Amino acid sequence: MAVKTWFITGTSRGFGREWAIAALDRGDRVAATARDIASLDDLAAKYGDAILPIRLDVTDRGADFAAVKLAHDYFGRLDVVVNNAGYGQFGMVEEISESEIRAQLETNLLGALWVTQAALPYLRGQGSGHIVQVSSIGGISAFMNTGAYHASKWALEGLSQSLAQEVAGFGVKVTLIEPSGYSTDWAGPSARHAAELPAYEPVREQAAQARARRFTPGPPLRLFLGEAPLGIATADYESRLAAWRAWQPVAAAAQCNAN
Repeated sequence: MAVKTWFITGTSRGFGREWAIAALDRGDRVAATARDIASLDDLAAKYGDAILPIRLDVTDRGADFAAVKLAHDYFGRLDVVVNNAGYGQFGMVEEISESEIRAQLETNLLGALWVTQAALPYLRGQGSGHIVQVSSIGGISAFMNTGAYHASKWALEGLSQSLAQEVAGFGVKVTLIEPSGYSTDWAGPSARHAAELPAYEPVREQAAQARARRFTPGPPLRLFLGEAPLGIATADYESRLAAWRAWQPVAAAAQCNAN
């Protein structure tokens, strides 16, 4: 089994840390980024030169490019780039402040974009590589009180779907990971919460009492104008479902290992 080199953002906890450990345990090498690399001291002590801890705030585009270059120069190549760094922003759409939505998009969307742009010249040059974008079930559907988060993940989905078509000819693959509920830090200490407006208190109470109700009477949320948009959407979602069915055994095995 060939040794692969991984570049993983957000490895201080959650999925990022677990994926870094899994890669290292199989004998691969990992450039592991975190805002506080002290959180990686135990992994550095255990795995030695196989791990390269890099201090990184993904919202800093220049730092992203420097970190990817450092990893490539240190290991000599990059095989798998995992854009995992992100957090959950909670709040009704009306409650989200300008600074909160900008910060959410800067981290969850633009951070992934900058790292992807930094890595692509290396992947194209070697004619291979795999970019893994960590999205969410929140990237294909949406729930109340997390509109800003959904905006970031839906945008990442569209960006990545375009990217996959653009780089396929260079031998570079793109995969979107869409987890459901796992015991990560997404809704824990790293999450951020907007200041609540009293007007939405009844909405919160109603939601708590009827979690299963997703739709209300009224105009449709989406209205396709013409046959072409509906045909594109139908083909796209049929393709997604076919891929899900084909890869479900692999996903199920991964979920069992995670638990």
